[in-house]
Amino acid sequence: MHKGRIILHIDLNCFYASVEQIYDPSLKGKPIAIAGNPKERRGIVITCSYEARKSGVYTTMNVGEARRKCPELIVLPPNFERYRAASKSFFGLLKEYSEILQPVSIDEGYIQLPIIEGQNVLEHVHGIQDRIWNELQLPCSIGIAPNKFLAKMASDMRKPMGITILRKRDVPSVLWPLNVKEMHGIGNSTAEKLKELGIQTIGELAAADEYTLKQKFGINGLRLKQKANGEDDRPVDPEAIYDTKSVGNSTTLSHDTTDRDELYKIMTTLSEKVAERLKAKKLAGVTVSIIIRTASWETYTRSKSVNNAIFSKEDIVEQAWNLFNKNWNEEPVRLLGVTISNVSDIKEMTQQLTFFDFEEHMIRNRREYCYDLDW
Repeated sequence: MHKGRIILHIDLNCFYASVEQIYDPSLKGKPIAIAGNPKERRGIVITCSYEARKSGVYTTMNVGEARRKCPELIVLPPNFERYRAASKSFFGLLKEYSEILQPVSIDEGYIQLPIIEGQNVLEHVHGIQDRIWNELQLPCSIGIAPNKFLAKMASDMRKPMGITILRKRDVPSVLWPLNVKEMHGIGNSTAEKLKELGIQTIGELAAADEYTLKQKFGINGLRLKQKANGEDDRPVDPEAIYDTKSVGNSTTLSHDTTDRDELYKIMTTLSEKVAERLKAKKLAGVTVSIIIRTASWETYTRSKSVNNAIFSKEDIVEQAWNLFNKNWNEEPVRLLGVTISNVSDIKEMTQQLTFFDFEEHMIRNRREYCYDLDW
């Protein structure tokens, strides 16, 4: 057997809804949705059961529209104490299999399995999935791969209760035909920019000119190409979930300016980049900061905390621009920056969610690609 890594990405299916069904078995098999404010029609669906999805309900849909799509929909408020308890049990069970465990959010994580000669890995993983279901009553999908990126892509391919193995040699036939929007880490904005370069599939990204990608996206463009080719050397890091304290972006202007329209456009671009990074990390934050450096090299930072955590470009630019207008002394600006800090897991937020799609892909009928681990 090849001595490469065996990495699993384990994603609990419809986590909040599944937990509610545990506490109230009468909800099993019924269309339910968890919403930040279920009593108001403008409340937003945080997650929903597959029974609700079959009627056209989806994450980020407002409650009023969800009830029109599915009149029998049962809408519940979130109970984060229950969800945290279930999450703790889930990760406690996984830790029995390996200490190399990286939680990504409340309901998903990576685990690197020890390689044991003669072990039937697929059978072993089925055993993990069975325990999660039988002991915790939580359905999950599992991706098996030699790296984190492929494991994440694999776990998304078969929901609910799927197990998919994705090897590097499967990448050309399995991933390359897909639209770049289906690639983990690529949002709508990045997909549109790739489209401007004539790149619409993961295969086209895998073959794209590195210089062009670097010009358009910086070092991240090269990382995107590497992942499109199935390459990802990031370790499964048990401490990684504690690393991110803030997400920010800044830029030095090509020329000093006092043009308010130009400054607003730059602030909007920075806010969009921060929003994309928050989305990739599934984070939201309550503190907005801006940095302004003038032509005379005077640098000052201003911050504001908000009641509800934010993550969307629109909310970020609104708060950042207000801060800018209150604090700019109309000197020519040389550098601008925007940062969101005091961040936490977006899935623990109860506000009206309008930007994220926590469940990035709906159920896909795909086969388990292989049964050996010769990556």
